[in-house]
Amino acid sequence: MASTPPRSASRFVEVLPLAQLADRAIVCAKIGHVDLLLVRDGEKVFACERACPHEQADLSVGHITEGRLQCPRHLASFDLVTGDISAGWPSRPLRLYPTEIRDGWICVDAAALEDGTG
Repeated sequence: MASTPPRSASRFVEVLPLAQLADRAIVCAKIGHVDLLLVRDGEKVFACERACPHEQADLSVGHITEGRLQCPRHLASFDLVTGDISAGWPSRPLRLYPTEIRDGWICVDAAALEDGTG
């Protein structure tokens, strides 16, 4: 889990140096009371909630395939752009948080984290 204290950059919060995702696709982080994942898919970086909205499985032990985060418990997957779950699963979408890369840091929208809307 990321242990670097976040530094504020406008409404975005610096969460993790981008280099820490260089050899890993998924890294856990916590900002305030929010457990989240930073996910790399190719050159793109996403931030999302850590617990699966379907059965609260730990998505940090899932994997990334073709732009989707697969849940390790029930094998459904979530679109990393929209949060939508694969067809046939009764669940709300995965909560995603806006991200930016600034000066080598992955930054997450602090306002979205606070209100939980993603």
